Amino acid sequence: ISQNKLLRIRRKGLFWGWLGLSSGGRIWGVLQVQIIWFNFETVQVTWNASEYPGTNLTFLYRFDSGDTYDQCTNYILQHDLTAGCTLDAEQDEILYFSIENGTHPLLTQSHWISYYLKPGSPRDLSFLWQQEAVTVTCPDLLYDGFLYEVQHRSTFDTSWQSQEEETCNVTIEGLDTEKCYCFRARVKTTESSYGPDAYPSDWSEVTCWHGGQPTDLCPDKLLHPKFTRFILICSLVTLLTVCLLLVSLWKLGRVRELLIPSVPDPKSSFSGLFEQHHGNFQEWIKDTQNVALLQKMRSPGEQDCGPEDALIVQVAKTPGTVDALCPKTQHGESSGGSSRLPHLPPQGGDVVSLGGFTFVMSDSSYVTL
Repeated sequence: ISQNKLLRIRRKGLFWGWLGLSSGGRIWGVLQVQIIWFNFETVQVTWNASEYPGTNLTFLYRFDSGDTYDQCTNYILQHDLTAGCTLDAEQDEILYFSIENGTHPLLTQSHWISYYLKPGSPRDLSFLWQQEAVTVTCPDLLYDGFLYEVQHRSTFDTSWQSQEEETCNVTIEGLDTEKCYCFRARVKTTESSYGPDAYPSDWSEVTCWHGGQPTDLCPDKLLHPKFTRFILICSLVTLLTVCLLLVSLWKLGRVRELLIPSVPDPKSSFSGLFEQHHGNFQEWIKDTQNVALLQKMRSPGEQDCGPEDALIVQVAKTPGTVDALCPKTQHGESSGGSSRLPHLPPQGGDVVSLGGFTFVMSDSSYVTL
């Protein structure tokens, strides 16, 4: 090996180091490293062990500028191979480390661990509701250079809405007391204090509130009260419209019956007239109404001229005498009786006598028995 060349690229807390060979340009491997300082307590350094399958890499470190490295005593294992190391660090220091494959160093670097700080999540959140606003508070961290971010979302919001303050005392205004809201908070580092590669904390546990009271979870399909009132009003208007329409139709039917009365069906009034007698009213009335038969008319001294149930109709020309339909007896003729009606018949047509009544018929008149 004529020359060893170490390349380091730093992006968002990720580091890549290559150890190459000038002869033939062969690359032994690519090592990806991530550093996180958790809440001012522990430093975690991890690397991609998949680039060296079946190999246990060694991690050496120190926090001072001396030449002596200590070997990691708390390795992070992945598939029974070393994939990282956890170190105790309670103050901001420079970390010097080297990752080696046996006796060959693969990556050597040094960094202030505060550049890769990840603060802890906010704890003991408290909520103070005041009409359409809520104030979220929590204990501040012991160090400066942080932003406290509180996010909220209602059932009708598609995304979280954020608000930040330099202290953990964040007031959110413009809330609807009838809605259900969920809240979460985290701590963010400022670039001026910790650089661009530091990490925000994890989100706190989601807390939901409805009407100023804590609740386990906001229903996904909770209807907004205003929307509920809108549905109720629309339902009442629809019901009222249907009722008015039915009343109008009923009134229209009454008016139509009043203006255009329906003709009754004779079948319902005259039972058996069409079913048994085929519309013959004479037969039906004899059979059902028990009507007495009219007796034939006789003048004094007249003889019977037909069956007893015959009806005598006399037609007389006006003026003049009435021609007898049946011949009179000699006794009647000898008695000198007159065949004229007791009163002069009305003028203008034929005269018909029926049951003791006299009718005058014109040429266009007819009688149906």
